[in-house]
Amino acid sequence: MTTGSGSVPLPKLLSLEGRRALVTGAANGIGRATAVCLTELGADLVLADRAPLDAVRAEVEAAGRTALVLQGDLTDEDFLQRIIATGPFFSAALVAGVFRGPEGASAQEAFDFVMHVNVRAPLILGSALIEQMNGGYIVLVGSSAGRSGAGRLGTATEYATYAASKGAVHTLVRVLSRRAAEKNILVNGVAPGLVRTPLLDSVRPPGEGIKPAVRPAEPNELGWPIAMLCSPMASYISGAIVDVNGGSFIG
Repeated sequence: MTTGSGSVPLPKLLSLEGRRALVTGAANGIGRATAVCLTELGADLVLADRAPLDAVRAEVEAAGRTALVLQGDLTDEDFLQRIIATGPFFSAALVAGVFRGPEGASAQEAFDFVMHVNVRAPLILGSALIEQMNGGYIVLVGSSAGRSGAGRLGTATEYATYAASKGAVHTLVRVLSRRAAEKNILVNGVAPGLVRTPLLDSVRPPGEGIKPAVRPAEPNELGWPIAMLCSPMASYISGAIVDVNGGSFIG
C-alpha cells in the first residue's frame, strides 16, 4: 500500500489494509477527520453518528474503502447494540461527544445527557468491543478540560459538567486498558485543546472570538494522532492520555 501520492510506501506498522475500524461521532469535526485519516491508512469503516453521514461515506468510498453507516443516538440502548453487533473491529475510535444538554432540558436532564453520551456510551461500547476483539486498538477522546478544569465556554455549570465528563473519560481509559491488556488490546485516549469544529462554534458566545494562548487545532491535527493510536504503530502504548493541544496545557 502507498500514500495518496502513490510514490512513498506506507510504513507497515501504520497500515490498516484489510482491517475494520469503528468511528463514532463520524459526521463532522474530529470524528470525520479521524475517519478520513483511517481511510488513508487503508481501513474499511463503520461510521456512527446522530447526524447524516452521507458526505463522509462518500469521502471514504472515493478513496476506495468501504463504509457502513449507522445513524442514531448514543443515548438509545438499541443503537448502542446495533453498533456492537457490527463488530468485531481491529480498531475503534470513540470520538462522539457533547458539551451541553438538548435545548429546553432541565439542569438535571442536561447533566444526565452529557454524562450518558460522553461517559456511559464509551463505557458500554468499549466494554463490549473488548469482549469481541482478539487484539487491536481502542481510542477514547477526552479533553484538556478534563485535565485542568480551566475554561470559559458555556455557563459555569455547563463547563463544569463537560469537564467532569471528560475527566471521567480519562479514568475510563485507564480502567478499560487494565481490562483489555491481557487480550493484547491497547486502550488509550487523547485530550484535545480547542479544535475548530461545529461543537466549538455552538458553544462560543455569539459574536465573540476565542483568543487562546495557542491557535485552535484543525480537526485533522487530532485525526492523525487518533489514527496512529488505532494502528500497530502504537503496539506498546496502553492506558495513556495523549495531550494534543499545541502547548495550551502542560501537566
